[in-house]
Amino acid sequence: MTMFGMTRRRWLAGAAVAVALAGVPAASQAADKVKVGVFPISSSLPYFVAIELGYFKEADLEPETIKLMGGPANVAALMTNQIDVSVVLVTLEGLNANVKKPGVAMYIALNSQNPVYKMEQFVVREGLKDKVKKLADFKGLKLMSAPGPANLNTAKGVLAKAGLKEGDYTIDQLDMGQHVNAIKAGTFDGGYTLEPSASIIAKIGAGETVEAGVVATYILGDPKADAFAAGCAFTSDFIEKRPDVAKRFAAVWAKAIDYIKKNPNESRKYLAKNTMTPDDLVDTIPHLGYTMIKDFTPKQYEYLQTFSDFGTQIGVVPEKIDVKKFLKAY
Repeated sequence: MTMFGMTRRRWLAGAAVAVALAGVPAASQAADKVKVGVFPISSSLPYFVAIELGYFKEADLEPETIKLMGGPANVAALMTNQIDVSVVLVTLEGLNANVKKPGVAMYIALNSQNPVYKMEQFVVREGLKDKVKKLADFKGLKLMSAPGPANLNTAKGVLAKAGLKEGDYTIDQLDMGQHVNAIKAGTFDGGYTLEPSASIIAKIGAGETVEAGVVATYILGDPKADAFAAGCAFTSDFIEKRPDVAKRFAAVWAKAIDYIKKNPNESRKYLAKNTMTPDDLVDTIPHLGYTMIKDFTPKQYEYLQTFSDFGTQIGVVPEKIDVKKFLKAY
């Protein structure tokens, strides 16, 4: 065979491979990987709905779940680019991070909390239920708090609004995984906890909720207000360097939120095994007011700004900021 014949045969073989590859559907190519920091509590539900229902797969995304307990761990991972997305990130801690490194936490969705959309609440142990009927009754008692400066100082701020000053009680941060046992054992008299811990405490008879939705009631001054205390945040690097991937992730998040709103009971089952929620409590865990930033109303922007200003007052957010600078609408 001549050199020309060999070259022509190689060219034809190469062309055939190229044609074959061109015919391979996009779904068979490697999905885009996204590093996701996940706080495995009930407010992370949209993430697990999206995974279980195949929404990420449909969008050609492959999320890598990195379990991070609490706001500080998520903030540290965002600031060092160890994760692209935080699910969920405490709002005041995210805003604090944005003061230190502008754009490190850009919220694409936030979770409304209040007495209807229950998340944060004060609980009391079983032996003191008759004594503690309102927040002011915690005077002289030993309390615990959800971890992180935002949670701790918010708890103190709420108690101050209820008429208690520091020194009227003691309060210590405690990892969320220890809240139920700490109340059951009587290590603390009560405290500021999150779901599903509050529901578990009530379920096993270790204590009960004194008041839920305290940020809306005491900080925003209206129990019907939307207290956007946490949400889903992207890093600016993720948004700017991988805009198409970020856009698809946001679309998946919106789809998961829509599913939760349309199927509130069915969606709860995805809390089981994905969060710290026991199987026998899945059907009773309250939902939050999951809201995409693109759907925010002027009043909701106002609620968020008021909450941010409160964060500045209690020293969690170092300076007064315009919250809209750290929101991203998709």
